[in-house]
Amino acid sequence: MKIGILAVQGAFIEHERILSQLGVECVELRQASDISELDGLVLPGGESTVQGKLLHELNMFEPMKQLITDGLPTLATCAGLILLAEHISNDSIVHLGTLPVRVKRNAYGRQLGSFRKKDNFKGIGEFEMTFIRAPYIEFAGTTEVLATVDERIVAVKHKNQIGLAFHPELGEDLRIHQMFVKMCKESSPHN
Repeated sequence: MKIGILAVQGAFIEHERILSQLGVECVELRQASDISELDGLVLPGGESTVQGKLLHELNMFEPMKQLITDGLPTLATCAGLILLAEHISNDSIVHLGTLPVRVKRNAYGRQLGSFRKKDNFKGIGEFEMTFIRAPYIEFAGTTEVLATVDERIVAVKHKNQIGLAFHPELGEDLRIHQMFVKMCKESSPHN
């Protein structure tokens, strides 16, 4: 099984570390030719505006959007969630727009507004979540809500896409990545 991790900017190494611990082959996606025969995709935290711009400049935008639309399991954290969101309430730019939610960027403030909080994550139980300049989901519609913190939606699942406002890759708890790997195995044509 091979999972591609967007590696043009942001916290991709941390995802790679966890997925490697789980025995998954990881491929760093830096150009369009890297996007082939993937069983899953990770869109990491970082700076969504920069990542979105680079996706276009490196000709990765259309092939990546097509794979997600066609059902490739996708895990998106923080900036990755913003890349997937169909609507961004405090930004006129929409990037991939494959996840039918409305997200608020930097909703918890700047770097000093970063925090950790333990709360329930559907199907997993209590999970420590790390928020860094995090967005949250203002509106999820019919999208499945996986977690809320202080009455704000911070994790959703829609078909093949999991969107998280926090960074599971910055902790030692592997359960969200395990859930994602299971999702990739179940949908993989390469099994």
